[in-house]
Amino acid sequence: MGRPGPTGCTVLLLLLAAGGRGAPRDAVSCSQGLACRLLDTDVLCGTEPAAPGPGLAVLRLRLEPALRCSGPDGCSPCLRARLHLGLEPEDGDAGTAAEPRRDVTALLLLSAHGYASSRCVAVEVRASSALPRGPLGSVRFRCFEAPLGSELHVTAYSSAHGRRRLSQRQRVPDCSWPAARAAIPQCQVPRLQVSPGLTAVLVEVQMATVGLNYTLRLYRNHSHGTGGSGHVVTASGPMNYSVPLEEVLPCLCLQVWPEIQDPLRATLCPFSHDAAAWERLWVQTQLVLHDVGQALSCSISAPCDLPAELVPCWSPAPAAPCQALPGLQQPVTGQGPQEFQALQPHPNLCVQVRSSGRVQLTQCLREREHPAMLPGHADDILLMEPGGNTSLCVLQQGSCTPLASFTAVGDGRPGLLEQQLQEDVASGQCVQLWRPENGSGVTLWACPMHKYVRARWALAWLGVLVCAACILLLLLLKKEDVKGWLKSLRAGCGSKAPLQGRRALLLHAAEPVAERAACALAAALRPLGMVVVAAPGGGSGVAAWGPLPWLHALHRRALRSGDAIILLLSPAAEAAARRWEDAAGGASRARDASSGPSPLHDPGHEVEPCEAFAAALSCAIPVLSVGAGRYVVARLEPTVTSVPQVLRAAPAFVLPSEAVGFLQALSGRRGCRLEPHAAAVAERLRRALRE
Repeated sequence: MGRPGPTGCTVLLLLLAAGGRGAPRDAVSCSQGLACRLLDTDVLCGTEPAAPGPGLAVLRLRLEPALRCSGPDGCSPCLRARLHLGLEPEDGDAGTAAEPRRDVTALLLLSAHGYASSRCVAVEVRASSALPRGPLGSVRFRCFEAPLGSELHVTAYSSAHGRRRLSQRQRVPDCSWPAARAAIPQCQVPRLQVSPGLTAVLVEVQMATVGLNYTLRLYRNHSHGTGGSGHVVTASGPMNYSVPLEEVLPCLCLQVWPEIQDPLRATLCPFSHDAAAWERLWVQTQLVLHDVGQALSCSISAPCDLPAELVPCWSPAPAAPCQALPGLQQPVTGQGPQEFQALQPHPNLCVQVRSSGRVQLTQCLREREHPAMLPGHADDILLMEPGGNTSLCVLQQGSCTPLASFTAVGDGRPGLLEQQLQEDVASGQCVQLWRPENGSGVTLWACPMHKYVRARWALAWLGVLVCAACILLLLLLKKEDVKGWLKSLRAGCGSKAPLQGRRALLLHAAEPVAERAACALAAALRPLGMVVVAAPGGGSGVAAWGPLPWLHALHRRALRSGDAIILLLSPAAEAAARRWEDAAGGASRARDASSGPSPLHDPGHEVEPCEAFAAALSCAIPVLSVGAGRYVVARLEPTVTSVPQVLRAAPAFVLPSEAVGFLQALSGRRGCRLEPHAAAVAERLRRALRE
């Protein structure tokens, strides 16, 4: 075989890669029978002259994904080009037998074009002329770099005469390619883990490379965009971030990515189905009605998109159910004003926001600052005129009642207002709230009812006057009772003697402080009109005959007359009540321990003859236990700190500081101004206690 001559063909391989000049890591290899050498990794394609004579032809071009790595974790995606070559026949020798030829040397050009840059490489290929015509072998070039998921346009041709070109478009693999997930840094995106807590939600960035910076972004996802830049946190390696619960809404999304060129982002929206997040969203959502113009409109302000619908409804009273207007509901479309075309404003009109079959928000026009400026009245009724039908019906309680069966006012007879309401609609006295544009469908009317209700109120007032006349007649028949009632009114709260006609039995112990307080209290109550009978603790007078018979007589008279019974608690009186309480408790425990029932133990038989207060307890406690009698406990401060358990059934007051409540309990009236009288009583008691 002869030496290769200068007339051999040169095949040009043009390669366009992202990033300008090629790296020295480019490599070229040939199949058996061919020799190839990489001449230049960045040449200007399209300006080379055509080589004379026969040469090598590019028969087929194939592109394959590959990785170009500078280390175990420093790989980038690229495309590997594989060209199948053959001999081009000389002019005039097609179909003739091949003669011995010189070796053929060809120049191949390979170019690659992307959206950001272009690149072209040149490869020298040598083939023996002794090879038969047809496929000779293949040349492999490695490789064209490009960003993940981008597209390259690769063209291959030779410098031989005729320059047959082959072109192919191929997309560079993205991170879905298994070989790229572990080798390309852009594909090594960390994982987001969300853990809810009592006051915040913890966001964990897991599987992050230590030493590599990451960006965590929190934003609200909307159908019309991501709603701004959101909140951005930057950290190195794995991180934890706490989100307050008030910021956790259904549209809150998380995104994390490494701070490298063209990184992939891991996105997570974990709260879209969180019931608590939806509850917080509805709390932060506002619905505002507008009555400006000729149609009802409303505005919704919410941090997230709302999968809900707006439903106009009719509510005749603030606490009444809202009757949905048929055929007027519409979906919520983003933020801002939304209008119900041709729906006239009325004080009874409301708008509900319904989501998943539940009413989340309700706003009524009557809640505005000036509802009286709207046409119509609060007592109007809502009439519906079905399309294609002249009959009217009343919308109420989820249904439409025909006027022939309507019984809202009057004497309750069906159809009483049918003719009047039809005349009001025909004469224009009713407000037309809604009328469809095409004339088909329902028409809504708001008709006044106040003129029909007047007759009903006249009958009601007549009944009230009749009842008042009957009461006056009864009072005249019982003239003496009326005089007594008026006399009690004259002796009421407004007189100088608010306790006029009242009587009280004052029980106290036999000790100096109690006797001084009892005398001061009786002297202070006497100017107020109250007659006070004191049960002294000494042994003089009838008390010397024995306290029990004497006190029983006083006690029975006070109970029979409805008098107040005042138990004045001094230290000695408190001690007597504690002994009575202990004796009663011991008897109760003994009764529980015995097999059979025993009579209630009354410590009164153990009372000494001169201990009047202890004897009074034997009279008072059994009556107190059944809730009878008008007992009042007065505790002297500061000598007595608490009321014994056996006396807690009666109202207790600390004297002299709670003199106002004490006087109100004695008077049996509420709302009386007793402060001036209470101040005088308190001052007398303070002087007595200081002595």
